[in-house]
Amino acid sequence: MTPSPLAATLTLAVALAATAAPARADSLALPGNNTWSTFAVDSFLAPAATPLAWLDDSGARRVFTFHVDAGRTALLTVIDGGFAGDTFRVSSNGIVLGNTSSVPPGSFESSLDIGVDFTAALANASFSRGVFAFAAGDYTIGGSLLQSVTFAGSPLNATSGAIRLAQIAAPVPEPETIGLMLAGFALTVAWMRRRGIGR
Repeated sequence: MTPSPLAATLTLAVALAATAAPARADSLALPGNNTWSTFAVDSFLAPAATPLAWLDDSGARRVFTFHVDAGRTALLTVIDGGFAGDTFRVSSNGIVLGNTSSVPPGSFESSLDIGVDFTAALANASFSRGVFAFAAGDYTIGGSLLQSVTFAGSPLNATSGAIRLAQIAAPVPEPETIGLMLAGFALTVAWMRRRGIGR
């Protein structure tokens, strides 16, 4: 019995899907010294499954990795550096952390463009940014374009951005602070006893 054209087409589609190469991901370790690492968005270069994902220069999906040591915290800053009016969705270990700040959508023709000066973009409220805090652990950060400037009335879906990590030591309370905390606790216990609370 000869398979129907529909069955043959479905079989071929399943076979091609099974042999298709998975989308590549380029992992870049972030230094904890507050220096910018870049990414791009380009819906023409991106894999079809993730057309608005962060990319490296070759068109592979870009993710950033870092480790936060015990007793430290890290601040991760994400900034739009392409055209004022783009925003990003940021994820950590596959879970959405949140979005960069809301900015009015712009058009390519009239949008502010400061090149690749990400520090200048961070100082300009027209550019979207986000700051995320992390405790000790290992992290993989990815993202995608959420809002794009328009070109001839349609989303451009192409921009650049940057990310940086600053690791800081977790604050250690000073002896005076610990003394004040203990004194406050003692006063609270004395007040509760006078009121008859907790007997």
